Amino acid sequence: MHLVYYLVNLVVKQNTLTQRTQRALLKIEMSNRHHYTNFIKSTATQLGFSFCGISKAEFLKDEAPRLEEWLKKGHQGKMSYLENHFDKRLDPTLLVPGAKSVVSLLYNYYPRQDINEGSDLKIAKYAFGEDYHFVIKEKLKEFMHLIQEEIGDVHGRAFVDSAPVMERAWAQRSGAGWIGKNSLLLNKQMGSFFFLAELIIDLDLEYDGPVKDYCGTCTACMDACPTDAITEPYVVDGSKCISYFTIELKEEIPAGVKGKFENWIFGCDICQDVCPWNRFSKPHNEPEFEPAPGLSHMTKNDWREITEEVFSTLFKHSAVKRAKLSGLKRNISFVTE
Repeated sequence: MHLVYYLVNLVVKQNTLTQRTQRALLKIEMSNRHHYTNFIKSTATQLGFSFCGISKAEFLKDEAPRLEEWLKKGHQGKMSYLENHFDKRLDPTLLVPGAKSVVSLLYNYYPRQDINEGSDLKIAKYAFGEDYHFVIKEKLKEFMHLIQEEIGDVHGRAFVDSAPVMERAWAQRSGAGWIGKNSLLLNKQMGSFFFLAELIIDLDLEYDGPVKDYCGTCTACMDACPTDAITEPYVVDGSKCISYFTIELKEEIPAGVKGKFENWIFGCDICQDVCPWNRFSKPHNEPEFEPAPGLSHMTKNDWREITEEVFSTLFKHSAVKRAKLSGLKRNISFVTE
């Protein structure tokens, strides 16, 4: 009998030790997670990002039916690449095996001076300066390096509008803002003139939560769109958007939208300019987003007579190069002739 009592006591003591060990390990894990999360958010600020939020890397089940319906209706137009990698768009672990966290980042591009004011022809504000893909990608590379230097063996990938990532959905989940009726992410403090970027990494972190929708009964963006691209609240028919016609569409612009572009020749900011939340936008501090010298002085005649040399000088490292000179000249002709 004494042996039985001894063995029972031994088992109880071992279980108690195991529970204590597990609690201690859990406490260390939570402490590490808290430290890593704080490090990532403070590093984001140091690198110039205006917001950093984190969400769990998992399948976007709520987005799946919405994306499928949007594609079925043909809202992607000629942007056939949006039909590819359906599963990867919804599941970050297919892009980064073992992914545990999606770090969502905002980078302000609201200009100090809007060169479109008083200008005959207009280009989207995001294209005033250097191409954001390159500017932000360099910051993300540095970000990953700093994470690995501080934390160790962390694997992941950086994204800035360059892969099948549903960045607005992830930004919304992270608390960066809510998706407005114009389908863009809106932030109470910043409005919507910012770029979205992500780090998808195999590191457990503390997760943020979404914020509420503050659009209310406002329909300013819907009312202002000259091509009726916002077909219903929160749904944009991409094939009707001025940005689509002036950037993505490679063929002739349909005659049916003639006279509706309000002089936009590359992209469009109409639905953002009228959004009440953008009254809170503040100028960026990124030198590389400053307009190229000479861009603010372009007259309608300068645009109509633009040469390859002028195009290359003005837009050497600009997102406008996506349209190429031929595309830009097509757009200029469409709104001026």
